[in-house]
Amino acid sequence: MKTKKQNYSHLSPKQPIGIFDSGVGGLTVAKEIKRLLPNEDLIYFGDTKHLPYGEKSKEAIIEYSTKITNFLLAQNCKAIVVACNTATANALNEVMESVAGKVPVIDVINPVAEKVSYEIHNNVGVIATKATVNSGLYKKSIRKHNKWIKVDELATPLLVPAIEEGFKNHPITHAIIYNYLSNSKLKNIETLILGCTHYPLLIEEIKQYYGNRVRVIDSPNIVANHLKIILDKYNLLNESNPKPNYHFYLSDLTKNFEKISKKFFGKTIDLELKVL
Repeated sequence: MKTKKQNYSHLSPKQPIGIFDSGVGGLTVAKEIKRLLPNEDLIYFGDTKHLPYGEKSKEAIIEYSTKITNFLLAQNCKAIVVACNTATANALNEVMESVAGKVPVIDVINPVAEKVSYEIHNNVGVIATKATVNSGLYKKSIRKHNKWIKVDELATPLLVPAIEEGFKNHPITHAIIYNYLSNSKLKNIETLILGCTHYPLLIEEIKQYYGNRVRVIDSPNIVANHLKIILDKYNLLNESNPKPNYHFYLSDLTKNFEKISKKFFGKTIDLELKVL
């Protein structure tokens, strides 16, 4: 069966990139996109009202994800980045159906799984939300490319709430990280995938736990690079935009989101409440 060749000739490089997540986690991806593609306008939707997605039913995650996707399409976005592992694992097919081939869709699991599967990795660990781990998508995606890799997934549900509450470099996060990473499931891993876009906000603390024993994968960088390749392929890279616009929509305004978004994008960001 032939896959339909994508045609994005109706899109313009000047259109913004749409990014969404349940909260602050997707900002790690947005920050990397901003660094790698400094001329792009970005529209970010943080569904802070419904976080954490990892504790929600598949049906609820699909509902939230498709509503946000349709909103970003209505904002004239030229690409949609599903900057949430839980949404990718549970609602990617439905997001693709909503998009109906109108714009490229980039997720945060498949580019990472593909890159890891083609590098030298034997025992890979994945920490993620319950919903992502229950989907088994990381293991399936990695082993689709390389069936010899051993993949162990561990649900780490306390990390997202801790991050959303602003507990970074804090005894609470140190205790949670130690408790999870010392789990026997992760005993023999050589590589760790942070299977939630929130987790890179704790990457230094996670690296500190392992020292140099385990390689921690920088997922936002991989995703941003994949986005760049896709936009370049379809001639959608914005080559000239000296003052890019970053607009953030939240379904519930939170102090921690404001703090992190300003840290990543500067003081003069647009932060707007939007309940879908």
